[in-house]
Amino acid sequence: MTTIVRDIFVFVTAAIFVAASVLIATGAGAHEFKVGAIDIGHPWSRPTPKDANIAGGYLTITNKGKTADRLIGGASPAASQIEVHEVVDVDGMTNTRALTNGIEIKHGKTVELKPGALRIVLLGLKEPFQLGQKIKATLVFEKAGPVEIVYNVEENPGAAVSGVMQHKHH
Repeated sequence: MTTIVRDIFVFVTAAIFVAASVLIATGAGAHEFKVGAIDIGHPWSRPTPKDANIAGGYLTITNKGKTADRLIGGASPAASQIEVHEVVDVDGMTNTRALTNGIEIKHGKTVELKPGALRIVLLGLKEPFQLGQKIKATLVFEKAGPVEIVYNVEENPGAAVSGVMQHKHH
């Protein structure tokens, strides 16, 4: 009888391990969003200081369609507005500026929004972003339309600290 109990224990343990592995694997891919031919990968933002009124939003956008599309804006209950920005160097100072025409995503291409480059800027934060928090937002694409996403608030250990960012709002 102990051999049968041991075999059942081994079988149940193996089944639990397999089930946990499947859940972990599907959970890792669950932080992707899709609208039309547009795939959005791993939206994230950094924790913000308690007095911050802006935050950056980072992600990848892949256009699997046959024509170009354009990220033109968005909204979030966590901020009064969302803009698409680029980082530029003006007289040795790093600044961000709004892209009034948004960001083009050519067909078959991926665009990465990341610190120090293209980004989404959440303006007029209602409260600071806390590590581990989930921030809901909607991104709007010219052709594909709106898509609801969730930013994970997490650290960015791979980024180097490079001076103070200046935000100029136009």
